[in-house]
Amino acid sequence: MITELLWHDFLGASGATLIVITYFLLQTDKLNPKTITYSLFNLIGASLILVSLYFNFNLSAVVIEIFWVAISLLGLFIAIKNHQKNRD
Repeated sequence: MITELLWHDFLGASGATLIVITYFLLQTDKLNPKTITYSLFNLIGASLILVSLYFNFNLSAVVIEIFWVAISLLGLFIAIKNHQKNRD
């Protein structure tokens, strides 16, 4: 049965797509995991999935995405700190 996709479904699917593309780029050595871009892509992807989960709640998915956001924020702060240190 095909259902109509709502805007939040589209955001969730977009977030999942972004995370998968980021993982693919990592595995093919096209993206360095220590860069701001890597953490930012993961943060955006997980955040979009969380928006979708607000409307279609699933506890286990929310838990993993919250951890994904937290770890991505940590990686983002470290990448920014390292980027600033390398500029000096």
